[in-house]
Amino acid sequence: MITNKSTNDELHIVMFPHFAFGHIAPFIQLSNKLSVHGIRVSFLSSPGNIPRIQSSLLPHIQIIPVSIPSVDGLPPDLENTSKMTPAMAELLTKAVDLMQPQIKILLSKLNPHFVFLDFSQHWLPKLSSELGIKSAWFSVFSAISGAYLTVPARSANGNIPTVDELLTPPKGFPSTAVTSVKAFQATDFSYIYKSFHDNPSVFNRLLECVNSCNAVIIKTCNEMEGPYIDFMKSQLKKPILLSGPLVPESPSGELDEKWEKWLSQFPSKSVIFCSFGSETFLTHDQIHQLSLGLELTGLPFLLVLNFTSDETDPQTQLQRALPEGFMKRVENRGIIHSGWVQQPLILAHDSVGCYLNHSGFSSLIEATMNDCQLVMLPFKGDQFLNSKLLAMELKAGVEVNRRNEDGYFGKEDINEAVRKVMVDVEKDTCKAIRENHSKWRDFLLNEDIQNKFIADLAEELKALV
Repeated sequence: MITNKSTNDELHIVMFPHFAFGHIAPFIQLSNKLSVHGIRVSFLSSPGNIPRIQSSLLPHIQIIPVSIPSVDGLPPDLENTSKMTPAMAELLTKAVDLMQPQIKILLSKLNPHFVFLDFSQHWLPKLSSELGIKSAWFSVFSAISGAYLTVPARSANGNIPTVDELLTPPKGFPSTAVTSVKAFQATDFSYIYKSFHDNPSVFNRLLECVNSCNAVIIKTCNEMEGPYIDFMKSQLKKPILLSGPLVPESPSGELDEKWEKWLSQFPSKSVIFCSFGSETFLTHDQIHQLSLGLELTGLPFLLVLNFTSDETDPQTQLQRALPEGFMKRVENRGIIHSGWVQQPLILAHDSVGCYLNHSGFSSLIEATMNDCQLVMLPFKGDQFLNSKLLAMELKAGVEVNRRNEDGYFGKEDINEAVRKVMVDVEKDTCKAIRENHSKWRDFLLNEDIQNKFIADLAEELKALV
């Protein structure tokens, strides 16, 4: 049952994230936190995603199903990007564009005060404005990635930036430790400026969102990203509100007996947990070098790997990718797993001392709030800049070294990065990283600070209405 705008002063917001769990999760976190501050939330998503969303949203938040239109080449049973190839993901974005009539009818019935949208719904600010509804683009990306990649300065005179231009920050970028990126990273960045299937590029979608919406909300805070936020304000010339880093609640429930039993056999803070999220897929050569690197550390490890839906059986893929004799050599201290795991409970386990990850912004926040050291191995897009923020600006972790031209990393690169935070504990570099990690952990776990971010955002939204 759809309920519409309240007759009292209760602010009503409709949330419409992109169909990727890396985007959906921050929208869920923001929904929960705003609802505690007296704001009513309605959450839009496709039916296939709702069971997972429902388990995370607070019970009083209304979930409304929306249907994804059919598009040639897009399997009808795939309703999020977690098992999609990049080509399929582009088709999903094309399907989102076909949702406009459906969303217009829905918003007319709901009549909320605000709709929070994602980058893929660049058409939604104008549509909502026609209905007398305000809109806000909720950026789930870090401010450093927005400042480096998606400000108007990147398209001077309307030109698409070249790979060479993407090696360095845009004009006016703040003077920080981030002065350049590697060649393979700049090549990866060029993706967001390209158009596929006659769709607007990610960059053009973002600019249209910004130009047409009433406000921009960024999942960050001044304490962590002040210079980059200030640069975005000067570039976007739009009210920019901050949600804070959206620290997740402490995990509830119990860790599965299988993982609890295995982790508990090792000393405190000795295990490497290595996971790259549901949408980062390593090549066989990368898996080969990563696994050999973990073996070289001499430490116990839990490695989680996932594969796209067009691959053969995950176990078969693992057998092909892993070095010969590897499982036998590490059988007493290493586990390789494919599929979902209870990541929050694993990170919180006393035996886990290191988190080797892909540098998704939400994953970095989740890791920093736990007492495990950060080793970052980013693979695409904003991950490269998130890693630089943590390693170079906040100095709370270390990034795996990779070759400039193609991003190659070997087993020694993995071993060296892990050693810096897990083995060389008496060295000044390791001590400094651990001290900084502890400082930022205290900041993220300070409930008064984190609650104030949301309270301030709620008041700012009410003022805009």
